Amino acid sequence: MPIAGTSRRIARVLLDSPLPQLDRLFDYALPADLGDVPPGVRVRVPLRTAGRVVDGYVVELDTEDDADRPLSEVDSVVSLVPVLPDHLYRLARRAADRAAGSASDVLRLVIPKRQVRVEKAWTADAPPPVPSDDALAAARDVIESYDGLEELLEQQGRAAVEAIPVFHDGEPGWAVLLASVAARTLASGRSSILVVPDHRDLDHLLAALALTVPAEAVARYDSRQANPDRYRAFLRSLEESPCVVVGNRSAVYAPVRAGVVAVWDDGDPLLGEPLAPYINARDAALLRQEQEDSSLLFVGHTRTTDVERLVAHGWLQDVRAARRVLPRVVLSTPQEMDAPTAQRMPSSAFLSARNAAAEGPVLVQVSRPGFAPSLVCAECRAPARCAHCGGPLGAKHHGAVPVCAWCGRGARAWTCPACSSTKLRLASSGSERTADELGRAFPGIRVIVADSAHPVERVDDKPSLVVATRGAEPLAEGGYRAIVLLDGARMLQAPDLRIGEACLRWWSNAAALAAPGAPIHLVGVDGSIARALATWNQAGYARGELAERAPLHMPPAARVALVEGSTAAMGRALASLTELALPPDAVLGPVPVESDDYPPRVRALVRFEYGAGARVAAALRAAVVAEAVAARRGKGKSTRIALTVRLDILDPEL
Repeated sequence: MPIAGTSRRIARVLLDSPLPQLDRLFDYALPADLGDVPPGVRVRVPLRTAGRVVDGYVVELDTEDDADRPLSEVDSVVSLVPVLPDHLYRLARRAADRAAGSASDVLRLVIPKRQVRVEKAWTADAPPPVPSDDALAAARDVIESYDGLEELLEQQGRAAVEAIPVFHDGEPGWAVLLASVAARTLASGRSSILVVPDHRDLDHLLAALALTVPAEAVARYDSRQANPDRYRAFLRSLEESPCVVVGNRSAVYAPVRAGVVAVWDDGDPLLGEPLAPYINARDAALLRQEQEDSSLLFVGHTRTTDVERLVAHGWLQDVRAARRVLPRVVLSTPQEMDAPTAQRMPSSAFLSARNAAAEGPVLVQVSRPGFAPSLVCAECRAPARCAHCGGPLGAKHHGAVPVCAWCGRGARAWTCPACSSTKLRLASSGSERTADELGRAFPGIRVIVADSAHPVERVDDKPSLVVATRGAEPLAEGGYRAIVLLDGARMLQAPDLRIGEACLRWWSNAAALAAPGAPIHLVGVDGSIARALATWNQAGYARGELAERAPLHMPPAARVALVEGSTAAMGRALASLTELALPPDAVLGPVPVESDDYPPRVRALVRFEYGAGARVAAALRAAVVAEAVAARRGKGKSTRIALTVRLDILDPEL
């Protein structure tokens, strides 16, 4: 025990706990027998209220003269590796505060579990890797093909970059661009962070990086990796030697001193974190750039409304190719659109696909996988539902017993509850049924199915028909000789605020796979979204979407928080917002949530301007903490969390 009147060492520790009331720094005394304890290391500390020892991170060190203040002591140091540098803590703290969440929840996404063997074998004194002169020259040529990009990187600027839909050495142009930027940044002595949505994009980017930067310079953040490999990559990103961090959404928090952060295809929902505090990688990249003063690039074939809003405000610079390459998009004619018996693939698209299939691969994009994802009653056209759970019925192949998509039960003796009919008909065609139909229409041409059940990465340049669901399209050697985009009207019918920009993103990414000059047929779609694809003016479509949402105060024109909890907790949370002087129509709801929970739960949406974001997030977070403390003291009868908050809902729906 310390002697009264003497100074003692203090460690301020962030506990690794999901409890909102513990999301702050706690003071602990550092015993002399622990020796030197650097900031950022893992420790174990006692939690008196729970009567147990918990994990945490040392964030700050200090000394105090008031040795009489009762403090618990740090129990042990787990490891002397500083896994939480100060800039990573500040980023996690700021991201959590913006999303009304906990910093420990953010850190849990980026700091892997400790691997003792990997840690013992780790040495942090590797020499800085340097790209070859040839690789740097090639990277310079790629960067200079974009107007103003070189100057922007020099000035540590921010930009929305329209990727050129071309191929370099068999890899997509966007991957080669990111690899070139990483090589340039690495040569300047700084690190890069390259964030992509899924493993397919990650594989393309890694292949492009293999041609540009040394292998020892790449730190891969990938959920497919084994735990030792993930921890090894994390330790590599802790080194002073610059590197290129490449990975999925959690890679944006990598603890490097980043010279550039680049996000590919920021509209992909996979970049949104499904765990609390639900922070999108795009928002985390914006916070990081502001904190570190690094370059920031949002690269894509299309433009999200979120990025276009930042361009309109001058926060991001609009960067395009010096020589734009526009795909040749063919829209359906008015006669084809108005035909009473419109075919799924019009004659113009069919003839184009047949001619192109004689020379090389042809891509046909469909909306759904499987044979017939949905069935309807043959008499009244009512959707066929499972008698057990109410899920939609579908067919795995022609003549198969209908199967529920939710519970997997077969419906051998199905009866329509509306008209008592026992007959079913196919309401839609999935990838397998489309492949079956096209196989009969294109005799002698091989048909390849590419979807979630049949993943295909690449196809050769031999004649073939590739039927793929959106996002599962494989790369074709030399590009597709023709592309047919089916089911566009069906895709646009989804009840989603952002379905228009989502469809435009799916179609643009597919169109970028075409060979130079190859026709791209968008079937059954007209209006502004079809014109945007045909003229390759995705930014103009995003501006139109922003203008429509602004009067409705819907994202991204305004920020939206989803609040859910018991009726009493909801009342207290909304009452805490009254002092913020929000508009009268800021709160939508509350409305009941359909569940069997007790007490019953309700849900509300809170819309607010970006300028009020910090105050609204702080008020809602305080309400969450207050409810958690009240439940801890036994005031609540339910074991479920009384109040939850989720900010920046992309598709708000009560």
